Amino acid sequence: MSSHERIRMSSHTESMDQARVDFERALKRTEAAMAYAKRPLAPMVGQTPKDVVWTKNKAKLYRYHAKGDRKHATPILFVYALINRPYILDLAPGNSMVEFLVEQGYDVFLLDWGTPGEEDAGLKFDDYVLDYIPRAVKQVLKHSGAKDFSLIGYCMGGTMATMYAALHPEAPLRNLVLMATPVDFSEAGLFSAWLDPKHYDVDRVVDAYKLVPADFIEFGSKLLKPIQNYMSPYATLMDRLDDEQFVQGWLVMNHWINDGIPFAGEAFRQWIKDLYQQNKLIKGEMRLGGRKVDLSNIRCSVLSVVANLDHIVQVCQSTPLLAHISSEDAEQLAIKAGHVGLVAGRSAKQKFFPGLNAWLSARSN
Repeated sequence: MSSHERIRMSSHTESMDQARVDFERALKRTEAAMAYAKRPLAPMVGQTPKDVVWTKNKAKLYRYHAKGDRKHATPILFVYALINRPYILDLAPGNSMVEFLVEQGYDVFLLDWGTPGEEDAGLKFDDYVLDYIPRAVKQVLKHSGAKDFSLIGYCMGGTMATMYAALHPEAPLRNLVLMATPVDFSEAGLFSAWLDPKHYDVDRVVDAYKLVPADFIEFGSKLLKPIQNYMSPYATLMDRLDDEQFVQGWLVMNHWINDGIPFAGEAFRQWIKDLYQQNKLIKGEMRLGGRKVDLSNIRCSVLSVVANLDHIVQVCQSTPLLAHISSEDAEQLAIKAGHVGLVAGRSAKQKFFPGLNAWLSARSN
């Protein structure tokens, strides 16, 4: 056999081997697709064991079970946004910020706002910040037996946590952690253009809906990156259907993304008009319950965490905060992640959680 014939036969064999590999993978993906179609529509989420220790209207306060000794004297209260489910902070075992902190020995509480009904359309940030959060704080101190607490807010929840800290300087708030938290709305990317009062009549929206639908809000967020949000996830899923670990992660994340809740109309009116359109918080013009939200009243230890790849909350919306507060112990931590990747996914556990634990543990004993 000539060298040319041997090369041609070797090339033919390699092609056959590659075709076999491709066929076997295609077969596995087809089997995986059939198994995927049979899965329950709602994957298991929020699995870290917990108890409901207090309720008010639709809101619930969870306390997570300890794993071993609670090493830190200062408990943690999570405050999340009004328009998404808070289980993004406890997405799945091994992919959970709550689980991580519990394992580090913290006493962890989470305020779940629940799903508002039409009867809640009149709720405002005044109610959430001046009534719900203070009552939850009292329960955290009561059940933990602690004299002070740490408050962790994420996204809109961070904005509310900021307002709470500014309006309650007498509270035993030891640490304030703000994750991807907007406080300055002067430059909010595409949202600034879309929500410009010249084009967007928020009063008309609220008066029409009363309770602003979850799909209405979700559509606006997804339009920031339409290809990435509407096409890429499913293309990636089809390409990796034979990777069981990836599929499990994809399922729980996709479930959360499409599991939004409606926005109480009056709170939505404030969110758009007072913050996005008039930028009252950073200007010192925001008032809740007739009281001025003065950021200079914040004197506790503060950690502001920004996600460098965040397209929901621009980095420039978070960074001005430290210049307006009175805390002597205040710093900003920048993480290379997106808005959701900051708190969920493999990179969150590697890039953010250890740094958060180091900062909190030094201030929780």
